[in-house]
Amino acid sequence: MSNTNLGPTYEIVVAQTPEERQHSEDKAVHFLLRLTPSLTPVGTIRAVKFPEKNYYKLTRLVVLEEYRKYRYGHALVLKLHEWVRKDALQSGNTTSFVRIVSGSQIPVKGFYAKFGYEPEGPEYDDEGQPHQNMVYNMPLSQPST
Repeated sequence: MSNTNLGPTYEIVVAQTPEERQHSEDKAVHFLLRLTPSLTPVGTIRAVKFPEKNYYKLTRLVVLEEYRKYRYGHALVLKLHEWVRKDALQSGNTTSFVRIVSGSQIPVKGFYAKFGYEPEGPEYDDEGQPHQNMVYNMPLSQPST
């Protein structure tokens, strides 16, 4: 995979948390974006599946500041959406959409809104930073934006 914004080429590696380290049925999947051919890691994101609550959580999205101009955060979110769609379909999801929740810092809510996430519930404090849940009811029938 390469960046269409003339940035360094990259690949996204996917790794699932070993079963013995997961709680109950929760499934965590980590995505690492690294430059090629150097394999220098520059970004990451994590998806956590909560089957008993019937949703996925997008967490730990981080891209090194000097690489944000290449839209690597966008690429990571799209990869996470791709994985969620595939996992939901393989798990026998019978609805036309899947719910993804992200606890967004207030200054970056607009980033998530570009993907269709909408604010839900009140703002809250997380380690001294104001946050709000952003929720995306992602259609299963078409690729995410």
